[in-house]
Amino acid sequence: MKLMSFNTQHCLNYTEQFVDFEKMAWAIDTLDADIVGLNEMFDEGHDAKFGAQTRKLSELTELKNHFFAKAIDDECGPYGNGILSRYKIVSAKSIKIPDPEPRRYNGFYETRCILKAELENGLLVLVTHFGLNPDEQENAVLTLLDHIRDEKCILMGDFNVAPDNTVLNPIRERMVDTGAGFDASKMSWPSDKPQIKIDYIFVSPDIEVISADIPEVIASDHRPHVAEIKQ
Repeated sequence: MKLMSFNTQHCLNYTEQFVDFEKMAWAIDTLDADIVGLNEMFDEGHDAKFGAQTRKLSELTELKNHFFAKAIDDECGPYGNGILSRYKIVSAKSIKIPDPEPRRYNGFYETRCILKAELENGLLVLVTHFGLNPDEQENAVLTLLDHIRDEKCILMGDFNVAPDNTVLNPIRERMVDTGAGFDASKMSWPSDKPQIKIDYIFVSPDIEVISADIPEVIASDHRPHVAEIKQ
């Protein structure tokens, strides 16, 4: 089974700078993904050029099961995370990550969420996108710890932190970082000349990781992170 974490930057073609569903679908099909966690996705809203992006990618790929989890209402429409799956989605919902109160930093803040989906094959999939500030990231980890399962669980997304950031330690204590098996240093952002790894796929300890990679694919501003697993 092939997993893929993909921040699409609302399906923006990174080199051409236009909303390009075909390019994002090409990346998904090229990497032969079975389950894809999507970040920075719009749903149907005020701007027709965006539309229901998760559904559109489902229509353009072989992954016909899909769900969008709203984090915020942006001026262009609902905005959040998505999932595409070759397997039927039995149930799915959006879980809000609490905003820090009070805010401890001067950076940009944005309400975030966790997409939680139960699949017909028994897998629990969590897709998230951490905020930029440490207090947002701490809240995200605390919320995730309430929903991570110790068996048949996958967690993926853009965490906006490097692998040596200690905020990830509570997750690493319960899950396996598929990136630990890279045969070389792999970076995910920006996609043309990556300088940092901020995208992750974690799995519960019962899941066997066969391989993992961040391929040299330039579609959005992030390179996709993929992992092949056996459950």
